[in-house]
Amino acid sequence: MEKKNVAFIGLGVMGYPMAGHLLRAGFNTTVYNRTASRAEAWVAQHGGQCALTPRDAAKDCELVFVCVGNDDDVISVVYGENGVLASMKPGSILVDHTTTSAELAVELANACAEHEVQFIDAPVSGGQAGAENGALTVMCGGDEDAFLKAQAVIDAYAKSAVLLGGNGQGQRCKMVNQICITGILQGLSEALILAQASGLNIEQVTDVLKLGAAGSWQMENRAVTMAQDKFDFGFAIDWMRKDLGICLDEASRHGLDLELTKNVDNKYAQLQQRGFGRMDTSVLIKANKK
Repeated sequence: MEKKNVAFIGLGVMGYPMAGHLLRAGFNTTVYNRTASRAEAWVAQHGGQCALTPRDAAKDCELVFVCVGNDDDVISVVYGENGVLASMKPGSILVDHTTTSAELAVELANACAEHEVQFIDAPVSGGQAGAENGALTVMCGGDEDAFLKAQAVIDAYAKSAVLLGGNGQGQRCKMVNQICITGILQGLSEALILAQASGLNIEQVTDVLKLGAAGSWQMENRAVTMAQDKFDFGFAIDWMRKDLGICLDEASRHGLDLELTKNVDNKYAQLQQRGFGRMDTSVLIKANKK
């Protein structure tokens, strides 16, 4: 594989292992994180180098990857005198793995074009385990030529990367993904409540159902822990509420009323008020119990 200079901006629970896969795949990897000690720890563990600013990290790189928290976080590392666009060279590619609004993806694509830089919105699914195991699903929006160039690098931490259309379409696909997860967790919560009330063994129920039509990643990975009242791990409902807000805004622009999504979002809001904001999304079962 051709050795490329790449930068990775954002070393959270997803970005930290994703950047590690890039280095192990043979890419010259420079990292940046808002908390510098996190970047220094990454270098101590993996090698490579860290930079003091996003601009310094992106200098002389063919590809720059961003994986931060939300729209505002992306804006803070892309724009300005210390943002990646200040140093990215013509012909390079910016890949944003953050889950953001589709509007921001289009805005970033236009801003990149002014610098002769290509842009791909590329939110991911698979959670921390997917990032650590190099088995993420990546939903991409952008130009096909840029996607094909980036795909060879993204493959270092992905089991699947698919181009779904122009800029913004990757983010819209991620919205669909989050709505599907929301619906599955609501159904799984109600099903487990009935199973427990009926005296069924949850592990047996899961083993029986997971390979049938009711099977899902959520059932296989969360049903037992939901029944055990364990939620201190995984994708926090604080982040899911951010994502569902993006989904509902997009639906509103199309004149759609997503009743189940609104209902679950309200239940998550109630759980936040009860102090469960940092718990895994499967804590939804608590909002369904009387």
